[in-house]
Amino acid sequence: MTKRDLPIARVPTRPGAKADIAVSAIQRWNSDIQSAGSDKDEATISILDPIGADWFGDGVTAKRIAGALRNIGDRDVVVSINSPGGDFFEGLAIYNLLNEHPGAVTIKILGLAASAASIIAMAGDKIQISRAAFLMIHNTWVLAAGDRHAFREVADWLEPFDAAAAEVYHARSGIAEKEIATMLDKETWIGGTEAVDLGLADAILGDDAIAGGAQNNTKDNPVAATRQVDLLLARQGVTRSERRSLIAGLKGGTQDAAPSGTPRAAVAELAQTALDKLNSI
Repeated sequence: MTKRDLPIARVPTRPGAKADIAVSAIQRWNSDIQSAGSDKDEATISILDPIGADWFGDGVTAKRIAGALRNIGDRDVVVSINSPGGDFFEGLAIYNLLNEHPGAVTIKILGLAASAASIIAMAGDKIQISRAAFLMIHNTWVLAAGDRHAFREVADWLEPFDAAAAEVYHARSGIAEKEIATMLDKETWIGGTEAVDLGLADAILGDDAIAGGAQNNTKDNPVAATRQVDLLLARQGVTRSERRSLIAGLKGGTQDAAPSGTPRAAVAELAQTALDKLNSI
């Protein structure tokens, strides 16, 4: 099939709710994996970071992809993906951009296309996946705050996102949407060969197309480890500015005290808890 047979995802956003990365995806993401290179005349886009902007200055946004596609024009494009996912709303926007691109889109899943990144991966005329790579699909995760009424509203608001994801996976693979919904409910990991068998990819990507380490070990991957510590601290209520100060200190940067809102000892204790969780993986 081609991307021109795929649906356009049109789901409204909601202020105050932020999509989140699954811890399981961060744990299994090896950020060292990248493309081994391509033809110098080939138009390429690399999606090798979490989806959506983060305070590291990294992250893949719809704005960035739109700019890259404008520079490419009507030419065919190859999109290399190795991402743990992230902002599902940004992921849908990037999927739409690639779906609407006038040239042919070839997707290469190098290591991991999880959550929002798996949606982006569907927007290709051809999808190639490494034998050792994984797709991961699940229901939309968000961070939200409020009372029980607010959470009921958020739950109702999320249903169209999950339905939109199921529609995309169904259109690509032909798997019944009810079966897709069950796969989303339980968080499903799909290896390269199985992805081809299920119709979620078209072919296995050759090993010579991939560069980088083969081990998905967060403790041996400083970038992934730092992001996971940041995620764990965020889930324990540490503010973004406090996390930034703390992680800078852990990396040997600024050793100033944490912002005045949180005592240094309290932040240090939270950091140790996060690190203990990381080390137990």
